[in-house]
Amino acid sequence: QIYAKHKPKERIPIMAEVKTRTVDSVQVFGRKKNAVALAYCKRGKGLIKVNGQPIEYVKPKALRDKVLEPIYLLGYPRFKGIDIRIKVKGGGYTAQIYAIRQAIAKAIVAFNQKYVDEATKTEIKDILLSYDRSLLVADPRRREPKKFGGRTARARFQKSYR
Repeated sequence: QIYAKHKPKERIPIMAEVKTRTVDSVQVFGRKKNAVALAYCKRGKGLIKVNGQPIEYVKPKALRDKVLEPIYLLGYPRFKGIDIRIKVKGGGYTAQIYAIRQAIAKAIVAFNQKYVDEATKTEIKDILLSYDRSLLVADPRRREPKKFGGRTARARFQKSYR
C-alpha cells in the first residue's frame, strides 16, 4: 500500500481498494482504400457517434443513407441497447463513408457473437451479406503505384518522331 506522510506517527492510506467492473464491449474496424474506421461498441442507450458527432450529421448528405444502411436493414430495435463510437481517418469522404458503414455492421455482428448468442449473430450476418457483401468483407483493391515514363500508373508520355 502507498501511504501519505501527514504526521510522522500516523500513516493514512491513499489508495483504497478499487472495484473494477468489466464493460461488455467489442472493437472492430472497417476499411475502404486508405480510410480506416475504428468502432467501439458497448452496452448503452442506442447512441451512434462518428468522430464525436451523432450519425445523423454525417456529410455529405447524398451519402448519409449509405452510412445508415446497416441500421435500415436490421431495424433500430437491434441497436437500442448498444452504443457505437466510431473514429474515422484517412482516404476521401466517400471511402470514409464506406469504412464507417462496414465498421457499424461488423460491430453489431461481433457484439452479438460475444454477448448475445450465435443464432442472433448468424441471422444478422445473413441479412447483411444478402444485401451487400462489402458490409462485412473489406474490399482488397488499392491504388496502383505510379511508374516512370508517364503521368500515372498506366498512362505513358506521348512520343514524337521529329
